[in-house]
Amino acid sequence: MSLKKASLLIILILIIDQVSKFYIKTNFALGDEIRVFDWFRILFVENEGMAWGAKIPGEYGKIILTSFRLVAIVGIAYWLWDSVRKNSATELIVAVSLIFAGAFGNIIDSVFYGEIFSHSYNQIAAFLPEEGGYGTLMHGKVVDMLYFPLWSGYLPEWIPFWGGDYFTFFEPVFNVADSAITIGVLLLIIFNKKAFSHEKEEEKKEAVGN
Repeated sequence: MSLKKASLLIILILIIDQVSKFYIKTNFALGDEIRVFDWFRILFVENEGMAWGAKIPGEYGKIILTSFRLVAIVGIAYWLWDSVRKNSATELIVAVSLIFAGAFGNIIDSVFYGEIFSHSYNQIAAFLPEEGGYGTLMHGKVVDMLYFPLWSGYLPEWIPFWGGDYFTFFEPVFNVADSAITIGVLLLIIFNKKAFSHEKEEEKKEAVGN
């Protein structure tokens, strides 16, 4: 797979991700929900930190997290470029492209959204508000909206620790960028042997040469 095709895939995912986030941010207030089906809803939430809502505490926690993401995206970009250069398996290049696109999509939120949007508490956010955004550069929140509560109910009493508790599966709210990262990681797991076969052959050749 060529770098041009990988780039087109990344651009497509970024467009879908950012258009969906822009629409949600400028048409929903925080907590607004559209029930598409019982098991699928559009629910607007914002994530200040990492996956599952985890975040680094402290005044500089957000800057540290965003900086880490920026460093990571450079590493992923090199991985993609190197995979294309080595003519690696298509599965590997597609997977890395998906991971790169997803990571980059969420970085855009983290870096810029605090500057370009007003807050969404009890109101619909304004794009490029005259009074300034809800945060500063590097302090944006990631927009999430895809919610799949496939099952909700009380767990049987015999289940250890959680027995009798109300439980929802699947509870996390995510976005297109998160989906791209998840699919990319799953591709690496499912097609592990095929994805990394080229690298293993190169290692064998180097070992024989030495």
